[in-house]
Amino acid sequence: MRAREEIHLDRIALPPEGERIQVIEEKLVVPYRPIIPFIEGDGIGPDITRAAQRVWNAAVTKAYGGNRKIVWLELFAGEKALQRYGEVLPQDTFWAIEHFVVAIKGPLTTPVGTGYRSLNVTLRQILDLYACVRPVAYLPGVPSPVTHPERMDIVIFRENTEDVYAGIEWPKGSEEGAKVISYLNKEFDLHIPQDSGIGIKPISQKATQRLVRKAIQYAIGQDRRSVTIMHKGNIMKFTEGAFRDWAYQVAREEFPEQTVTEKEVQEKYDGEAPPGKVMIKDRIADSMFQQVLTRTDQYDVIAAPNLNGDYLSDACAAQVGGLGMAPGANIGDFTALFEATHGTAPKYAGLDVVNPSSLILSGKMMLGYIGWHEAAELTQSALVRTIQQKKMTYDLARQMQDATKLKTSEFASAIVENM
Repeated sequence: MRAREEIHLDRIALPPEGERIQVIEEKLVVPYRPIIPFIEGDGIGPDITRAAQRVWNAAVTKAYGGNRKIVWLELFAGEKALQRYGEVLPQDTFWAIEHFVVAIKGPLTTPVGTGYRSLNVTLRQILDLYACVRPVAYLPGVPSPVTHPERMDIVIFRENTEDVYAGIEWPKGSEEGAKVISYLNKEFDLHIPQDSGIGIKPISQKATQRLVRKAIQYAIGQDRRSVTIMHKGNIMKFTEGAFRDWAYQVAREEFPEQTVTEKEVQEKYDGEAPPGKVMIKDRIADSMFQQVLTRTDQYDVIAAPNLNGDYLSDACAAQVGGLGMAPGANIGDFTALFEATHGTAPKYAGLDVVNPSSLILSGKMMLGYIGWHEAAELTQSALVRTIQQKKMTYDLARQMQDATKLKTSEFASAIVENM
């Protein structure tokens, strides 16, 4: 019980049972009753969180016969935190995620144009969760707008802390913006109009290389075929072009025995990568969007700067049923925050109608991350079986004939029954 006494939280009561996940000798050490924090989220967050927790709990019980259990600890962010703390991101939430190492969250509201900055981005940056990991793969039975959705099976590693998401910008007419524009025009002989909004896009060698390192390690560990560096380096040569160059440097210097470049494959191996080698290649961002549609099965793991990775993960998710079917995680060296990848959909809040699959699958990722692979696979297989039975929420049911439309809670019950 000492593990629970090592942290003091202002307005959160720790559960009477459970232990925290720890990092010992560069490895996660997971007890049989880990305390895992969760954030319900805003809008539809409570609906999908309640449904998903039922599925995860059932999978753990079924897989381990009651010998393992997740001990849930609710944390607060967004609207619920504002009511409880008077602020949208209290320190308790950061402390608890850091302390308990692994957490999961529903969607949080981010107003467009006004209000506080993105809570999702703030959580990633303050906790230094530098890799946004989004696997996109087709689940049999899910309606799709493309002819061969089964060809999609990629994992996107999106840099999470820099690029335009760093939030370095000033509005038109501001004193700070005017100073920046005047300085750039004067010192570098530029001609930026004074009525411009202005922003700065940082991409650093350190952030790039730790992201690419994690992507290559994943590809090696999961027997993936390739890592593609996605960039717009033909235009932004010293940010995205540098991202490409630094990525190749990591592969060349840190993984020389496990990787081979696409150029080497063409010149030395007659177009076929040697067995056991991960091929490193790169693609211009706009071409990448076309090729994930036209040459889908040629791509495997993709490493991208923040904005490119954001766009691409949504575009790929559209091929396999949309964001409602897309899981995601924000991972640092060890700390991991899993999340639904879609928004809060406030007009559906409390109606018990939305699809919880994104969050359910993010929980499947979480179970795999802590080494509970049997529960992870049971979660996904039961979800697939339910969809193949044409039992689904309205967003999927309206795309299929003879589907049984279920409420969020009913969908969770059907998944549990299929375990």
